[in-house]
Amino acid sequence: MSRKSKGINAERDLVHAFWGKGYACVRIAGSGSSRYPSADLVVGKGSRKMVVECKATKKDKQYFDKTQIELFKQFATIFGGEPWIAVKFDRKEWSFLKIEELNDSGKNYCISDKKAPIIGRSFEELIAKDI
Repeated sequence: MSRKSKGINAERDLVHAFWGKGYACVRIAGSGSSRYPSADLVVGKGSRKMVVECKATKKDKQYFDKTQIELFKQFATIFGGEPWIAVKFDRKEWSFLKIEELNDSGKNYCISDKKAPIIGRSFEELIAKDI
């Protein structure tokens, strides 16, 4: 499976998970390739709106380009949604992080497979306040 396919499948899994818990959720195809800021997922339930940037990896660290994150933050502000970074490391559950919880490594932001589940939230924790 290509890296692109893996990412698309991971995003689709999250779409199904959100719908399964009563949220409206859509995947924005081609996010990151448009000249306009965007997110991978737009999620909502009642008055709560979230935008999610998703990454799935086999590696033990996930890096995020600072420019991409700044554009993602810009989209979240314009849209009026909570910005969340969702990371899935192989054989682990999704971790949802706030941008400020990522490590600043100079040119990029990053998070490790060990730190993500400790400082991040599980899917159930992310949606707990809405249940």
